[in-house]
Amino acid sequence: MVAKIASFAEFYPFYLTQHADRMCRRTHFIGSSLALVALAMLVVTGRPWWILAALIAGYGGAWIGHFVFEKNMPASFAQPLFSLRADWIMYWQMLTGKLSW
Repeated sequence: MVAKIASFAEFYPFYLTQHADRMCRRTHFIGSSLALVALAMLVVTGRPWWILAALIAGYGGAWIGHFVFEKNMPASFAQPLFSLRADWIMYWQMLTGKLSW
């Protein structure tokens, strides 16, 4: 991505083009799911190292998807807030069947 995109409405369609490979979307979904489990464990146990586990799971899944399968740079490097929002929207769309995974 060369220039930053100004609105999320413009960003999300671009974001989806960066996740065209099914395996990339799958690694995102798995990583995000594991991150949610880690955050639940944080709530249950109160142990703060679960935050680190959530970050490793979430970013690890995304980075594997991009570097191994999609062969592109994660959008979070250029637009982290839009990317975080887009990731959870994509997650929800995969969970509900609106987007294939």
